Amino acid sequence: MLFRDIDILNEDFSVSRGMNVRIEGAYIASISGSECPIPKDGDNYIDGSGKLLMPAFYNAHAHSPMTLLRGYGENMLLMDWLMKKVGPFEGRLNGEDCYYATLLAMAESFANGIVSSSDQYFFCEDIVRAVIDSGAKMNVSRGLSFFDDVLDISAFRPYQEAKKLYRDHHGSKDGRIMVDIGLHGEYTATPELIDAVSGLLHDTGAKAHVHVSETRSEHEECKERNGGRTPAQTLADAGIFDNGGIAAHCVWIEEKDADILLEKGVTVCTCPVSNMKLASGVARVPLMLNKGLNVALGTDGAASNNSLNFFETMKMTALSARVRFGDPTLITPSEALYAATRAGALAQGRPDCGLIKEGFRADLIMLDGESPALNPSFDMANSLVFAASNRDIMLTMSDGEVVYANGQFPTIDMEIVLHETERSRARILSELKVID
Repeated sequence: MLFRDIDILNEDFSVSRGMNVRIEGAYIASISGSECPIPKDGDNYIDGSGKLLMPAFYNAHAHSPMTLLRGYGENMLLMDWLMKKVGPFEGRLNGEDCYYATLLAMAESFANGIVSSSDQYFFCEDIVRAVIDSGAKMNVSRGLSFFDDVLDISAFRPYQEAKKLYRDHHGSKDGRIMVDIGLHGEYTATPELIDAVSGLLHDTGAKAHVHVSETRSEHEECKERNGGRTPAQTLADAGIFDNGGIAAHCVWIEEKDADILLEKGVTVCTCPVSNMKLASGVARVPLMLNKGLNVALGTDGAASNNSLNFFETMKMTALSARVRFGDPTLITPSEALYAATRAGALAQGRPDCGLIKEGFRADLIMLDGESPALNPSFDMANSLVFAASNRDIMLTMSDGEVVYANGQFPTIDMEIVLHETERSRARILSELKVID
């Protein structure tokens, strides 16, 4: 495929006008100036006049099947929501539910320019199947938690599923599927499970994906249990972060925690919309950036966001920090854009993603440069973070494959997906009503 005469967003977020970008297979083969390259047999052309090509987005913390819970249990305190709504609903999910709910999440992601997600959930085999079928990429992890007194790790099915998931799928489909080891959090695990997960991380060399200090109560109660040690300290001391990975949320981390995560090479994934919706707080992203941490962006699940809108996530990342600290200079548009693109790709262990560059994966968003929201533009990074929206997306490409174009999803049968997800929703609500 060839994008002809198109404006492209450069690595420094400047714009090069009237460029030609050739895609061969999954990769960007060439980027050239105004003279149109010689056509090749079988080339598909896209007239890029009046359009902008930018890197796609990488969602560094999500729970994709939770599209089924969108809007289920609103205006509730976090623990009430988890215990009274989310837990009972999730207890009735099956693999087919998660397959179609993930396809729904991939469609929504594509429409929002997201081509890769770092996911933590269960029924992961079905999630992987949906991701492959859709053409997306994913860092998938089986969420692990345990509350009982005695842990027999050899008989603990979720742990064995995590091992098998890594063995069967890590690096598969030309690297589209990566497998991380998911510990739900310090507060949902016994010391024995944390030690077992640490052992699995060291045995596999995988990266961790963990919720860290999402709420003040989680953070402070950990310190009470662990002699003043925070969740980040407790997990680091156990070896959870020895291979790096993603620490999701980090709303209440302390300065010493930021130093630990930096030393361990851990990416912090901030999820501003979910955190504000659940009144968990606003993360100290400026502190993290000043420390030199890699900061990526996440939507969290659609149950707590309630969308997978990455333009909104970028904007809220900047605005929430400015409100919390009373400083309109905090988090520049370039920092927010980097977090949404290149930082997320690096967090997922995808070094050849997140930039429009020869030899990099063709993960791309084509925007309508003539959209009212993008005009006039004095600075494109500013326009993209504070003015653009998903309505401006004309096309999304993942590994050189068009997965969204002008409201259509070439790789997903939306009629079937909508039918099956509605059937799952109705069945589960019926089961819950019977039990109640």
